[in-house]
Amino acid sequence: MGDMGLLFAMAAVLVVIGAFAGVLAGLLGVGGGIVLVPAFFYAFTTLGYGGADLMQVCLATSLATIIVTSIRSVLSHNKKGAVDWEILKGWAPGIAIGAVIGMLTAASLRSQQLQMIFGVLAVVIGLYMTFGKSEWRLGNAMPRGAKALAGSPVIGFLSVLMGIGGGSFGVPTMTLFNVPIHRAVATAAGFGVIIAVPSVAGFLLTDVDPASKPPFTIGAVNLVAFGLVIAMTLITAPMGATLAHKTDAKRLKRVFGLFLILVALNMLRKALGY
Repeated sequence: MGDMGLLFAMAAVLVVIGAFAGVLAGLLGVGGGIVLVPAFFYAFTTLGYGGADLMQVCLATSLATIIVTSIRSVLSHNKKGAVDWEILKGWAPGIAIGAVIGMLTAASLRSQQLQMIFGVLAVVIGLYMTFGKSEWRLGNAMPRGAKALAGSPVIGFLSVLMGIGGGSFGVPTMTLFNVPIHRAVATAAGFGVIIAVPSVAGFLLTDVDPASKPPFTIGAVNLVAFGLVIAMTLITAPMGATLAHKTDAKRLKRVFGLFLILVALNMLRKALGY
């Protein structure tokens, strides 16, 4: 396939991925990264890209899209007064530190290792989405001070290793500490900005194996995937949000949790060479 043919094929696949991720984000309130990373991996692999650094490209490109979607989301939530700025300010420094450490760690690992990490963590998230209870609590208020500084880097670190924003780890953490779900979702959008900005800055300067770089990739960030996914998610996320009001959100979340577990197990299977 020629360069232009490959570019058109990649664009067509990415448009579908972006549309799907946008609908799911609006429908279930989950970050697009949890869908985008495995979707990017399978798309780029199908198009003939591989190498030792392919997962870095998937993680970095997903995080680049999160910068835009998270800023849009936090501004929208802030107009409704839903963002808890005290939590955001208290947890931001630790999350940023964890994100930088996560980026440096991801840049030093190989694609197979990152597939394993993504697969294991995605199974954990899928199990929580499937079987988690809204009444589960670890405390009556979010940790502050030294406890926040100790716990917050974990969210940034694990999120970057999965190429996701603040929702998958931030929302469960906040709800377990008695933060109302709508406030947790709004505040986690702020976590996403703090996670994505420093990590993407680092990934733009990361050297990547040429065999792992689709066309128009700077560092580990693929500009074609970034642009097309952003365009499609901005169009389809409102559709998902509208559909969410007409469906049983809890049941959908369980179904998606099971779907995520299957995707994660398949990625683990590939990482193990089966």
